[in-house]
Amino acid sequence: MLSEEFVSAICGPPLSSNTAISKDIGIYSHTLSPAYSIKSTFKKSSVPVNCLAASETHVFAAQQDKAYVHVYSRLRGNQEAFVAFPERIRCVTLAGDVLIMGTAEGRLMLWETCTGRLVSTPARHVQAVSCVVATPTHILTGSNDSDIHVWSMSQLLELDSAAEPEPERSLSNHRAAITALSANSSVSADTNFCVSASKDKSCIIWNYQTGDALRTLIFPKFPLCVSLDPSSRAICVACEDGTLFVTELFTEKPLLGPSSEEASTVVQIESPFGATPPEVGPASCLSMSYDGTVILTGHPRGQIMRWDISEKNKTPVELANVNAAVTNVVFVSPFPTGKPTKTVNIVKPSQAERIYTFAAQLDPLAAPEARFDSLLNATGFPKEALESAIAAFEQPEVELTEEDELQKHNEEYWEIMKDERILQKDGFWIGPV
Repeated sequence: MLSEEFVSAICGPPLSSNTAISKDIGIYSHTLSPAYSIKSTFKKSSVPVNCLAASETHVFAAQQDKAYVHVYSRLRGNQEAFVAFPERIRCVTLAGDVLIMGTAEGRLMLWETCTGRLVSTPARHVQAVSCVVATPTHILTGSNDSDIHVWSMSQLLELDSAAEPEPERSLSNHRAAITALSANSSVSADTNFCVSASKDKSCIIWNYQTGDALRTLIFPKFPLCVSLDPSSRAICVACEDGTLFVTELFTEKPLLGPSSEEASTVVQIESPFGATPPEVGPASCLSMSYDGTVILTGHPRGQIMRWDISEKNKTPVELANVNAAVTNVVFVSPFPTGKPTKTVNIVKPSQAERIYTFAAQLDPLAAPEARFDSLLNATGFPKEALESAIAAFEQPEVELTEEDELQKHNEEYWEIMKDERILQKDGFWIGPV
């Protein structure tokens, strides 16, 4: 059965002297479905908002007000490495085997965890990088200076490049610090868009490849965190007053597309999807499941709340209480990566050497699927089966020679005789009375 897993992180000391929860635990690995449980825990970590990333094999956690990243092995269940960097890390995300980090000095750093290669950009943000998100082709960074920079992934990872990396463009419509970013995974320039949240109480939908602002949404209070649903048809926003908004983009009156209003039209969002109880407080982090049915929010008073999309205007359910401020909730992808290798042990970054060693484990090759299994698991009739059947009908009938016809008749007679012998053995013969 397919299971859904997520990883959460805390920041700060325990809120109460709860002896049921260990004081040293900083990161939790949870199973959401088919039944909720805490799968494993990792100790000695204090992780601020936007500073947690998880892959199939590892968990990366940047530490509060420090230039350190703790690396935990999900396969072995322990802390694998303690990695130091030149500057304090303010946000992280993963793009395959590359850990992308924003620093307090406004730089962007990329660490190839399977080779140890470290790439650093100049400080193109005036203030600290507050959030970072990656797409298949680009990296987007938001900062306290209210700007968003769009970087080319291939340009940043180019080998032996003499030129200093520069952002492709900047998105500068916000008037206050950027609090969160979320982007879809499309590779088409026409459907690429991201959503930025800011302390100016707005969220802006951008086509980040062209730099166009597609629509501006205004909320009653400033948004703390934002997430696009997996199909990029809705935006989930958690605000400072504890309200949660789920805004659909393609309704009868769409916000995007050819039938929508002009991009300059500002939309006021007033009706929340729901709100947390006063004793829980506002959400500090937000994440949506890969099937788009569940939203998880983490809160400063230790709660992880579950929101079901199908239940509108319902109070969220408390999923867990970890007795410390929850700052990060990250879902782990349930889909296979499709890569032939797996990074079992990370390689620490090094800028001193220009010679890198690729360290990875080859996954065992899967046995080829049997034809019957492929037909059984296919939706409808597979294309190969239909083409084979049509080709069989189109083949001309082969004319048999006299010897082939005699051979065919003999084989038919032999089959009839075998059937009669079987019937004689299985039946009863009754003689005359």
